[in-house]
Amino acid sequence: MTKYVLNSGSTSQYQDKQKAFFAEILKGLGTHPKILIVLFSRPREYWEETFQKYESATKNAVSDGIEAVFEMAMPDTFINQIKNNDVVYILGGDDYLLRFWFDKYDIPNIWENKVVAGSSAGSSILVRHFWTCDWRENMDGLGILPIKFIAHYNSSYGASDPYRGPINWQQAKDELKHYGDKTLPIYAVEEGDFIVFEQ
Repeated sequence: MTKYVLNSGSTSQYQDKQKAFFAEILKGLGTHPKILIVLFSRPREYWEETFQKYESATKNAVSDGIEAVFEMAMPDTFINQIKNNDVVYILGGDDYLLRFWFDKYDIPNIWENKVVAGSSAGSSILVRHFWTCDWRENMDGLGILPIKFIAHYNSSYGASDPYRGPINWQQAKDELKHYGDKTLPIYAVEEGDFIVFEQ
């Protein structure tokens, strides 16, 4: 059984929520869990720098007594890396870029029986339909989880955009409600919060 932990994003801004998020991810994985950090949603030139940042932040957020081991995912070795790690942690970024890479793999079969954690776009990619804050439109995810999802809900995300202005979250939710499969539940998750599924 694969465990999915979907975070809304911006966990670093909420220390208690961040600790709870990683406690859920690492539950039952022992004292030396192996975490594969996936940066496919970011431009390639920033992967190493971002990896070091998240490795440090995660080490500070895990419970005492746990010494996690981290690895940066690479496209050509991704499948084997998943086999050698306990957790696949998909970071947020650009929805289209992440979809470009993930469409190359047999997902979700490649991470069967693993813990798969996402943040922002890294969560959205896992669901059937989602509303993206960056593009401000509805999109289709991989459909692994039969739900609809909105990241960063009710936050100030995008509020400083001088051209589009702040996000109208109720309008976003209404748009998603009428998009795609209208029978699916909507999870509009506030920043730092997460939801868990097993299948």
